[in-house]
Amino acid sequence: MKSLKFFQDLQSAVQFITILPAGTGHGFNPMGMIRFFPLVGIIVGLGLALVDAVASFLWPDSVSAVFGVLYLVVVTGAFHLDGLGDTADGIFSHRSKERALEIMKDSRSGMMGLVAVFMVLALKTAGIYAVKTSVPYSEVLLYMVFIPGLSRGAMLFGIRFLPYGRPQGTGHDLFSEKLPLRAFGYSLIPVAGLLVFTANGWLVLLTFLLFTALTLWFYRSKLGVITGDMLGAMTEATEAVLFLTAGIQMI
Repeated sequence: MKSLKFFQDLQSAVQFITILPAGTGHGFNPMGMIRFFPLVGIIVGLGLALVDAVASFLWPDSVSAVFGVLYLVVVTGAFHLDGLGDTADGIFSHRSKERALEIMKDSRSGMMGLVAVFMVLALKTAGIYAVKTSVPYSEVLLYMVFIPGLSRGAMLFGIRFLPYGRPQGTGHDLFSEKLPLRAFGYSLIPVAGLLVFTANGWLVLLTFLLFTALTLWFYRSKLGVITGDMLGAMTEATEAVLFLTAGIQMI
């Protein structure tokens, strides 16, 4: 039964944050699937590494980096990017908490949302290009596998440490009870992979911790709560920052 629940919860996580085929539905267990977000990120990262290996064979690094970002957009159905745009529109509207949350629910994209999406995609492309041109290719593939896993682990911190901001919404079920610390277990896989197999893994991990803490502080200072859109924004921004960090040229 435990093995069956494992695969059911993993399937739910894959279906929730990607468009990857994961079989037919079996019931939705939000609290059970949260712990698998980092593992799903690693699955996404394996696809990114494959796309990069093929694209790098055909085109220069600048082009293959663009294809890598396009893959990340497609495989997630732009789910997190939509949250990024909505979050930017709401938070940077400089309105009251209630009004900002209403703006986030608006399906129309505002200027701040479009700018935020463009900037994050540009930074992510630059980060992947920097990784490809500054570290050995064996490490490039490892960064591509583990960084998407670590960035999706950021959502667990948001769920654990901030209250949900709406009585209903896409992410409401993720906050039905306090997330236990044991739910962070699969986050240790990308952590261990980066620390053991990459030269700058320690720097990527340090950046992850600092950026996650800064993001949570920013959310708390602006709205005091978090939403599903804000979790998606957190994922996208973290992924871009971590690729940029991994691509730093150490002297």
